Amino acid sequence: MVTITLPDESQRKFDGPVTGHEVAESIGPRLAKDALAVVVDGELRDTTYPITTDATLEIVTRKHPLALDLLRHDCAHVMAEAVQELFPGTQVTFGPSTDVGFYYDFARDEPFSTNDLEKIEAKMHEIIARDEAFVREVWDREKAKEHFASKGEKYKAEHVDNIPGDEDLTIYRQGDWLDLCRGPHAPSTGKIGKGFKLMKVSGAYWRGDKDNDQLQRIYGTCWSDEKQLKKYLQMLEEAEKRDHRRLGKELGLFHLQEEATGSVFWHPKGWALYRSLEDYMRKRLEAGGYQEVKTPQLIDRALWEASGHWEKFREDMFVATSEDDRTLAVKPMNCPGHVQIFKQGQTSYRDLPLRMAEFGACHRNEPSGALHGLMRVRAFTQDDAHIFCTEDQINSETVIFCDLLKTVYKDLGFDEIVVKFSDRPERRAGTDESWDKAEGALREAVEEAGLEYTMNPGEGAFYGPKLEFVLKDAIGRDWQCGTLQVDVVLPERLDASYIGEDDKRHRPVMLHRAILGSFERFLAILIEQHAGKFPLWMSPQQVVVASITSDANDYAEEVRDKLKAAGLRVKADLRNEKINYKIREHSLSKTPVIAVVGRREAEEGKVALRRLGGKNQEIMSLEEALSSLAEEAKSPAEK
Repeated sequence: MVTITLPDESQRKFDGPVTGHEVAESIGPRLAKDALAVVVDGELRDTTYPITTDATLEIVTRKHPLALDLLRHDCAHVMAEAVQELFPGTQVTFGPSTDVGFYYDFARDEPFSTNDLEKIEAKMHEIIARDEAFVREVWDREKAKEHFASKGEKYKAEHVDNIPGDEDLTIYRQGDWLDLCRGPHAPSTGKIGKGFKLMKVSGAYWRGDKDNDQLQRIYGTCWSDEKQLKKYLQMLEEAEKRDHRRLGKELGLFHLQEEATGSVFWHPKGWALYRSLEDYMRKRLEAGGYQEVKTPQLIDRALWEASGHWEKFREDMFVATSEDDRTLAVKPMNCPGHVQIFKQGQTSYRDLPLRMAEFGACHRNEPSGALHGLMRVRAFTQDDAHIFCTEDQINSETVIFCDLLKTVYKDLGFDEIVVKFSDRPERRAGTDESWDKAEGALREAVEEAGLEYTMNPGEGAFYGPKLEFVLKDAIGRDWQCGTLQVDVVLPERLDASYIGEDDKRHRPVMLHRAILGSFERFLAILIEQHAGKFPLWMSPQQVVVASITSDANDYAEEVRDKLKAAGLRVKADLRNEKINYKIREHSLSKTPVIAVVGRREAEEGKVALRRLGGKNQEIMSLEEALSSLAEEAKSPAEK
């Protein structure tokens, strides 16, 4: 007798071993038809998986959170079959699902073309229409090696030896096509539907190693239905319009060039944008009780060795040698430097918490292929801070930080925040006891802050667990930006201490925290979030005073000067051009306010204000305009 417990706690009993499909059938024929997979005792399985003992079971249909990843994996297998049907002799390697779809790496002498993608996609629709069953088979290892070697699949034959000996070697077959795969898969190819599209081809290396053979990677996207696919493709189209690299060039914000790979050349408008964000953050930090510091760019390797960063991050560091043969590292992060400031003099428990902030210029030797506009650079500025506190203060400091973070995100236009809790990684510093303490403290603190979170296993920093704060932007994309990390390791390694109420030395807890992450990346997100149409307080150029005729030029300059004196970023456009031409040009440059002045405005001491995207203009006195625009141009931290 096998007892199956369903999510609603109801139970179904079977005389002997039972499959997920049979359980679904016992509930209803529609559910059996819709079932893609089952979750047995927490593990995702094929619907044909035999259940031989009492178990909990959940039916996975298209609406289930696990369904999309399953369908994407199915789609990868179908794509590989299509490629080998169309291009005999092509070898397959790996084909996993991704966050938005799937890919497969292929070994083929001739490169795939855009026309090839169209043919492959058409063949995939044929295979899906054939509704071929996905069948799981367990093979002998030698048989598998011989099979793939005989078909010229050298990569698959090689991979057999990398599958752990205590695991079954499983093959998934669909019709006559098969591949090494752990699974699971849906019952058949027909379950995939039509919500997929092939996107692009790129290069890849066998096992991700640049010393290995070069392969071709075909990317695809897959969704539960055509409606979701269409929505995703529309989002990509909108994302292309908002691409910060394109807008950065069009708006004259910044540029990058080979002679300074991974570093940003900020133009006057871009630097004004940067400064507006920096000024805003500085005011929020000052109000939050942070003390701003500045630490050196070059620090002797001895400190990085003591902190543990040398062992962990050496390959990512830029290194220099001084005249006296000392090895110096350009700092990739700020934390060891902040500990050095904390250690100067004697700190009492009465001084804690101590909130130390730095807009720290950091450098990391990112691979050139990973660089991407402002999103991924080698030279960047972290909005970094470290809170030195007692164990008893972790809860209250976490709550205070989370409140600050939510305020900043709301001010910058982000209302949706997802929190992930990342616990101990496999490679880490510290003892299991110290990690137990740190994870327990952070878990208690985030619950005290009233934040819901999901687990992100094994993704903590090497010195402590962390919270990751993920934003959703205007077109639905997720961006991981802020972090909060509990560290009891670094203060120990760098011998940081304070004098407690008992007059004895104690180790502080070190909370590593950031809100933006890096200014460069966050500015890229903001550019795309607002599509270059920034709110007035943030806009690089806030107002343009445009004269209608030359006899209003003197008044236009007077208006400009008074707006500038009121603290606005403003310029006057006195060119001998038609006013509609000027308005169109400044609208394309996304200037929030255009103040139009002619002979009448000059005589009456007025201005005609036109807002970006608006069709009407508002006539008001110069004094009224100065007052309202100056107030509107204040950052949220000043109001």
